Amino acid sequence: MAILPILCYPDPRLHKVAQPVTMVDDRVRALLDDMFATMYDAKGIGLAATQVDVHERIVVIDVSEERNAPLVLINPEILWASEETRVGEEGCLSVPGIYDGVERALAVRVRALDAQGQEQVIEAEGLLAVCIQHEMDHLMGKVFVEYLSPLKRGRIKTKLLKQQKQQQPQAVRA
Repeated sequence: MAILPILCYPDPRLHKVAQPVTMVDDRVRALLDDMFATMYDAKGIGLAATQVDVHERIVVIDVSEERNAPLVLINPEILWASEETRVGEEGCLSVPGIYDGVERALAVRVRALDAQGQEQVIEAEGLLAVCIQHEMDHLMGKVFVEYLSPLKRGRIKTKLLKQQKQQQPQAVRA
């Protein structure tokens, strides 16, 4: 298993729409292992393939305290979302250190393939429902900060670009 680099906002690759997985094979299962390793290493609860620059409809999630309830969603689609919504604080591995309120459905029903390519239907509420919606947004090329006002989004973009610039090694002048 490898720890994959996570793309950071405002990287334009985060806005690519992911393509459906045509076959769940050893390549996809190896990617799932790498995605779980990456998510756990980064202390996240969800990761979309888009975030590791793989533009396929693949999501891994584990919202358990013990980090022992891995969930795989391949080609996920929301079948139903509750009309009742709630604004909750969200963060994102691709937007490090930034948290803000996003309105999401309280419950969802999702159909997806598992790691063996078997269809599953998942009923989710609370944190799991929020996480599924957040990660599925990534598959559509949408980052959670896009729910925020243009002013907030601009400030976040400026802050993250400044941080990225400071982290790059400076050229040595002779």
